[in-house]
Amino acid sequence: MPLLKVGAKIPAFLLKDSKGKAFGSSDLKGRYCVIYFYPRDDTPGCTMEACEFRDLSKTFEKLDAEIFGVSSDSADSHVKFSDKFSLNFRLIVDTPDKLGRSPFAMKLGVWQRKIMYGKTYMGVVRTTFLIAPNGTVAQRWDKVKPEGHAKEVAQLIADLKKSVKTAKRAAGKVVAPVKKSKVVKK
Repeated sequence: MPLLKVGAKIPAFLLKDSKGKAFGSSDLKGRYCVIYFYPRDDTPGCTMEACEFRDLSKTFEKLDAEIFGVSSDSADSHVKFSDKFSLNFRLIVDTPDKLGRSPFAMKLGVWQRKIMYGKTYMGVVRTTFLIAPNGTVAQRWDKVKPEGHAKEVAQLIADLKKSVKTAKRAAGKVVAPVKKSKVVKK
């Protein structure tokens, strides 16, 4: 499937997090949500990305934004990863199908062809979606480089919230009535 585009509504889904709690499209309404897909728990790049989101969790909290990390690793693997690095956000299990494909990643278009050491295979490409309070994709980051990514996401949310406040303020301003000018006859 092609990547879910900016402006598109997030498709309906229902998964579970590392603790067995349901996580679905209905959990994404009313606030900004960051859904970041990563290949594997406890690997260098994935750990860096997770720890940066963890370290900025207070910033995301102030922005009323929630973070969700998604990979095809098992719930047990997620729990170990989360405990080892004191992650303070939910890790979602995208349980692979019988062919080893991650259904949610496929649905959003992040299950793609990858090449490593000359070998081609299918897998999750590191991708982040920012979901707006109305359930649409506000921004998408493709082939994410982990270092500094969480800060970039937080900054965009802050900018979006600021522009919304400015627009609301501008819409709420009362415009003074225009006085009619008198036409002077000669």
